[in-house]
Amino acid sequence: MHIEKRRSESTGATESEATDRLLSWLDWQHEHSTALAALQQAERAYHRTVAGAAFAAPGEEASVLELQSESLDALEAARVRLDEVRARRPEL
Repeated sequence: MHIEKRRSESTGATESEATDRLLSWLDWQHEHSTALAALQQAERAYHRTVAGAAFAAPGEEASVLELQSESLDALEAARVRLDEVRARRPEL
């Protein structure tokens, strides 16, 4: 799992503000690692689908293409989700 390295302290006008910023950062880190794991899982599923297509019986092309399309859609959705999470990265 990817955890971004950041400075170990958070700043704020008050201790409470610094704590809130740090908690926000930790929440984002959790959301980021979850989204990244989902993307990696979608990538593996897509690769399994593509590899499995090589062993499809003649006449199964339509169902294989549909599965590949669904897997690719899931992969794209996971990538978009990760990009959305990264765009909301808070500052410490």
